[in-house]
Amino acid sequence: MLTWTTVQQHQTSLSPTTQQQSRLLAFLVAQRIKLGITQQDFAALIDMKQPQLAKIEQLQSMPSLTTLNRYAKGLGLQVTLALTPLES
Repeated sequence: MLTWTTVQQHQTSLSPTTQQQSRLLAFLVAQRIKLGITQQDFAALIDMKQPQLAKIEQLQSMPSLTTLNRYAKGLGLQVTLALTPLES
């Protein structure tokens, strides 16, 4: 069975930043599904149109930090950022 971990291990065309964004979105989508909330209901909850939400969830559109925060807040979560030194 193909898993997300397997796909990530063999992914070479996405930048590390895009991979991080993809993991964050995958987590948020999984939380929405786990809560049993449909795209239609969730889009209404966070004041977004369902087609726009679908594009974000399918990685056809990369959301802004504001949009990610809106998505997370709809799930009772918040996005936090951290700055850390680069590895040498």
